Amino acid sequence: MKSNTLEFTTRDDAIREECKRRALTPGGIAKRKQKNRDRFLLYGSLTMYVIFSAVPFYWMFLFAVRPSGSTSLVPWPMTLEHFRTVWFGIGFGVFFKNSVFVATLSLVLTTGVALLGGYALARYQFRWKAPFLVAMICTQFVPGSMMLIPLFETFRSLGLINSLTSLIIVNTVFGLPLSIILMYGFIRNIAVELEEAAWVDGCSRLQAFRIIMLPLLRPGIVGVGAFAFIDSWNNFLFALMFLNVQDQFTVPVGLSYMLGDFSVDFGGLAAGGVIAAVPVVLVFAYVQKFLVQGLSAGAVKG
Repeated sequence: MKSNTLEFTTRDDAIREECKRRALTPGGIAKRKQKNRDRFLLYGSLTMYVIFSAVPFYWMFLFAVRPSGSTSLVPWPMTLEHFRTVWFGIGFGVFFKNSVFVATLSLVLTTGVALLGGYALARYQFRWKAPFLVAMICTQFVPGSMMLIPLFETFRSLGLINSLTSLIIVNTVFGLPLSIILMYGFIRNIAVELEEAAWVDGCSRLQAFRIIMLPLLRPGIVGVGAFAFIDSWNNFLFALMFLNVQDQFTVPVGLSYMLGDFSVDFGGLAAGGVIAAVPVVLVFAYVQKFLVQGLSAGAVKG
């Protein structure tokens, strides 16, 4: 036993010496320099990107938590004065509640319709299917500003101006084409044999969809829902046009009305920006763990 251990130790020492000898050769030194250079370029570029992306958020956070009149570049001493003023004084709490209501309903409607539409496109064959997909893609090239006047006239005739319902309808309709296309791609990646096996076992199409497809589509549903929520949360143009009563304002419109004609409360505006960014950050923090999962990993074995 001792001889075997000694033999392995001697072999390991010989391998280490050989590796060191090769690393000290001109070719080995050149490879090490190239590897270090590539590593420096990679991490240097990533560091610059992180700094470039983080500085605006740090600057906003700095204005939000430092006292009025302070010029310190360090957020100390910290104060919640601007948050209290924005939330209770300006009524930002009402704007936040309206945005949550609109974004949540838009998420539910968009995800539900996209799930059904994507399944129909992925599992059924019908005439003009390809042109229909192309038409949905082409709708993404049309600026929303071109639809403002007809939409305004339509909602005015329906009595939906200054109503959050108009915003929910617009967000859902404009978010559906991309959501359906994304869901169509997710469903296509799931083998139809899984559903067929469930049909053979006596399940209906609806039961197979609920038992087999929905668990496998969880990453896709979460991803599509997250994009629908964030798109609705950040929508400014339609909210500005359809909502003229302060009690119906959403967060983006409320932030825009904090800009005065002759002065700007940078502290309050930054505090409102921090509050507006929190839901988006939380959504992405929750979604990222689902987006990295395989849609049907481990579903078919052998």
